[in-house]
Amino acid sequence: METGDKIVLIHTDSQITLQLLQNKKMHTRLIELIRTKINEMEQHKWRVEFTWIKAHEAHPGNETANQLAKEAANNKNVEKSYTKIPNSAILNEIKGNSVMQWQSEWENTTKGETIKLFS
Repeated sequence: METGDKIVLIHTDSQITLQLLQNKKMHTRLIELIRTKINEMEQHKWRVEFTWIKAHEAHPGNETANQLAKEAANNKNVEKSYTKIPNSAILNEIKGNSVMQWQSEWENTTKGETIKLFS
């Protein structure tokens, strides 16, 4: 590390967020916004580091963040900033519907009775 390096250390109790940030195959809107902000900061010579902290362990900053998140969630006057359904949720629903449809057709078909004996 050089003298004058600028470091941002982010403490989070969200293991899933840390995992999603490391998984380059995940492209949720919120994760992509975080990645974009990290890239912008790195272009300005900032180093961004994340650390995981255990929730509900009386970390003052974490307790403050939790309180602010609760207040924001309860404030009905705040404009929603995330209204899109994640692609993963849509794909999971389609997959679930496909499996249910296949199972229904399998159970109701009169063809392939010999094959049904093996299942």
